Amino acid sequence: MADDKVIETMADYTRELEASFRKIAEGDILSGTVIDVSEEGVILDLRYYTQGVIKAEDMSDAPEFSILQDVQVGDVLEATVVRMDDGQGNILLSRKAANQVLAWDKLKAYQEGKTELTVKISGVTNAGAICYVEDIRAFIPASQLSMDYVEDVNPWLGKTLKVRVITVDKEKEKLVLSAKAILKEEAAQEQARRIAMIIPGSVLEGTVESLTEYGAFVNLGNGLSGLVHISQISQKRIRKPSEVLTVGEKVKTKVLNTNNGKISLSIKALQEDAEAETIEEFHYESDGEATTSLGSLFANLKLDL
Repeated sequence: MADDKVIETMADYTRELEASFRKIAEGDILSGTVIDVSEEGVILDLRYYTQGVIKAEDMSDAPEFSILQDVQVGDVLEATVVRMDDGQGNILLSRKAANQVLAWDKLKAYQEGKTELTVKISGVTNAGAICYVEDIRAFIPASQLSMDYVEDVNPWLGKTLKVRVITVDKEKEKLVLSAKAILKEEAAQEQARRIAMIIPGSVLEGTVESLTEYGAFVNLGNGLSGLVHISQISQKRIRKPSEVLTVGEKVKTKVLNTNNGKISLSIKALQEDAEAETIEEFHYESDGEATTSLGSLFANLKLDL
């Protein structure tokens, strides 16, 4: 066991020795571990014969970035070599420069993977909101901030939003985000959940909200609507729904099914159920014995001849 540790230690030493002699040139992107953070900048362990230094002004362009709050000892950062000697024997690096190269690939991956990101609005214009992702300036059009129409963008300043990347153009340095894309998905999931809770056979009351050639849409409340197909509106044959229904009319309906996330309703089924109950009550008492028939009706009838 002790021999294994010696071998592991020697292997680590060999790797570090080889790394310390590797060739580094200006423009290279290096990865290093943060070993010190101050208001002036960050010092990195590059596994090299000298350390790397990133000045505070070369860390990030994001307005809300705070070097003391956002960088911790032990963090691994990638930065571009600006100068091989900063005057004190350290390699001068720029995280901002590296980000201009690496960030766009990350952003493209976010777009392709439909990754959900959390951003804070740091600025607004008449057309939308500004924020930063991977230190790249991003824009959220007013139409993509909410499911509802946004007339005034100013109240969004300082807000935190969940967004998705919808446009990445490195050449034009154009990055566009959308909060609406996520909100629409969440609304669709909530809609599906509500529909799944509806039990076929249930009786629901609603308001006729629109009429078409093939049926009537009924507003059931809670953001749900169902369709009563023209064949399910009335027991009698009708040519169009407007013959028996009007927009704004309150109706009771029976749920036929909730297939494919759609609610299929019937008014005719309730009418048929009501008729069946009437016939049953007419022929049977609660004990199940037959009490009313044509014969019993005529038996008690006296005719004067």
